[in-house]
Amino acid sequence: MPETFQIFPVGTVHKKEEKTWIEILEPYADALLGLEGFSHILVLFWFHENDTAERRKTLRVHPCKDEKNPLTGVFGTHSPRRPNLIGLTRCKVKSIEGRCIHIEKIDAFDETPVIDIKCYIPDSPPESEIRLPDWV
Repeated sequence: MPETFQIFPVGTVHKKEEKTWIEILEPYADALLGLEGFSHILVLFWFHENDTAERRKTLRVHPCKDEKNPLTGVFGTHSPRRPNLIGLTRCKVKSIEGRCIHIEKIDAFDETPVIDIKCYIPDSPPESEIRLPDWV
């Protein structure tokens, strides 16, 4: 297995006033074909504002930055501090115009690099199979 991987941005998050959209870079425009049939997408993005050697070493945090929550490994949280700074969020698609995917909201900052988009196809496990920690 290689020790490193290369990831290239495919687009950028934009937030202006009440509008939020993802602008896909021109070389990846053809990848949008057929996406209009989905109500939601999964957006993978790079936590670019946390990309420091020190922050990548963070392996345990208090979830939601609340010290009342138990110290938890970052793999058990949504913390932006982690070894690989990949964020993932599900977004509702409002419309697609050209290379722009207009979405309701995203938990990423303006100008955040988008590294991939996947159509959202929900699983439907019975609620009894879902388990969450008390702090959620």
